Amino acid sequence: MTESDIRPATGRLGILVVGCGAVATTLMTGVLLVRKGLARPIGSMTQMDKIRVGSGDAKRYLKYNDIVPLASLDDIVFGTWDVYPQNAYQAAMYAQVLDEKDIAPVRQELEQIVPMTAAFDRDYVKRIDGSNVKANLSSPKEAIPTRWQMVEMLRDDIRRFRSEQGCSRVVVLWAASTEIYVPVDESVHYQLADLEAAMRADDRRRVAPSMCYAYAALKEGCPFIMGAPNTTVDIPAMWQLAEQTGMPICGKDFKTGQTLVKSGFAPIISTRCLALDGWFSTNILGNRDGLVLDEPENFHTKEVSKLSTLETILSADQQPELYGDYYHKVRINYYPPRNDNKESWDNIDIRGWLDYPMQVKINFLCRDSILAAPVALDLCLLSDLAARAGCSGMQRWLSFFLKSPMHDYTRGEQPVNHLYQQYTMLKNKLRELGGYEVDEALD
Repeated sequence: MTESDIRPATGRLGILVVGCGAVATTLMTGVLLVRKGLARPIGSMTQMDKIRVGSGDAKRYLKYNDIVPLASLDDIVFGTWDVYPQNAYQAAMYAQVLDEKDIAPVRQELEQIVPMTAAFDRDYVKRIDGSNVKANLSSPKEAIPTRWQMVEMLRDDIRRFRSEQGCSRVVVLWAASTEIYVPVDESVHYQLADLEAAMRADDRRRVAPSMCYAYAALKEGCPFIMGAPNTTVDIPAMWQLAEQTGMPICGKDFKTGQTLVKSGFAPIISTRCLALDGWFSTNILGNRDGLVLDEPENFHTKEVSKLSTLETILSADQQPELYGDYYHKVRINYYPPRNDNKESWDNIDIRGWLDYPMQVKINFLCRDSILAAPVALDLCLLSDLAARAGCSGMQRWLSFFLKSPMHDYTRGEQPVNHLYQQYTMLKNKLRELGGYEVDEALD
C-alpha cells in the first residue's frame, strides 16, 4: 500500500464523544487551544512523535502526518452525549482538570458543544443519575428505552450531527464511565445475528448500553473507540459487524497511568530473566471515574482489564520457573480530595541470582485526564486513517494506546501487551500505510 491508496483527509472530521466529563472536555479544550496556537500537544504521538523511515543514507525521521495523511486539528468538530445537560464549558469548569485561565480562551467554542441525550441505563452505572437521558417513547411506564430503541435513536443522532456539522467523516469515542462487568456469553455475543436478536428482545442483562453505541456507530460508517474496560467491541459479534461495515475497531480502555508503567517496566523483568513473586498495584482517584469505580460491580470490569497486562509479558507458559506462580493484585480507591490527580503505587517483589529477593517501588503522581486526552486524540485520528485506508475489523497495531488490545481469543490468540512490541507494531503499520519498507531495526 502507498499513501496514494488512502482516501485523503478532506473535509470536516466529527468526533462524537460519549460522555462530556473530565477526559472529553480536556480533549476538546486541548484541541481548541492547540489549533489557536495557545498550547502544545505534548503527549500526543500523532502530533509530536517521529518515526524512522528508510535506512543507511536514505534514513529519515518523519512526523506521522509526513508519512500518512492524517486529519488536521483545524478540521475537527466535536459533539457529545451525556446524562448531564451542561455544555462543554460548564463541564470543563466542573471537572477542575484545567485552570480557568486555560479554558477561558476557548469558552465560546466550548459553550456551543451541548450534549445530546444519552442512551443510559442506571443499572450499569449506579453512582450516576442525570436527567439528560433518552426516554422510552412507546411505553410511558417504562422510562428506559429498549436496547433496539437506543440503537435507532443513536443512529439518528449520528446522522443529524454529520448533516448539521457538515462532516465528511465521523469517529465515535467512548469517554464515559465504566459499566458493570458483562461476561461474554456465546449464545448472544459470538454471532452478529444473535446480538441483534438480543437487542430487539431488549435483553438488558447481556446487552450493555455501550454495545448500542458501538453498534450504532459501526452501522453509520463510523469507527468506534472504547476508552473504558466495558465488554463492548471485544466480542466476536462486533468483529463481524466491523468487517461487514468496513470499519476499524481497536480494543478497549485507555492505557494512561499505572498500566502504561506496568507494560513498560514488566519487559525489564522478563528481558533480564528475573523472577517475579508478586506485583501489588493500588490507586487513589477522586473524580467521577473514581466515584463510579467505588461500586464493586463497576470496579470488577476495570480489575479484569488491568490484571490482564502481565500475563503475556511475563509468560508462565514460556518460563514457568520464573513466572509460574506470582501473585498479582490491583486496587482502586475513591478519594475525593485528589479529584483528577490520580496517584498510583506499585510494589514489585522479584528474585535474582541464587533466588535472592529484591523489591521495586514505583509511585506515579499523574493527572488522569491530562494523560488520557492525547491518547483519545491519537486513537481518533488513527482510526479515521484506518477507515480511509480500508482497514476494517480488529486493528491490533493500535494496542499501544489500550490496556486490553484486540485479539481473537476464540482461536487461542494472545494479546500483545509488551509496550515496546506494541510500539514496533504501530510504527510498522504507519510505514506500511505510507509505502515505506516495514522493518524492526532498532532506532
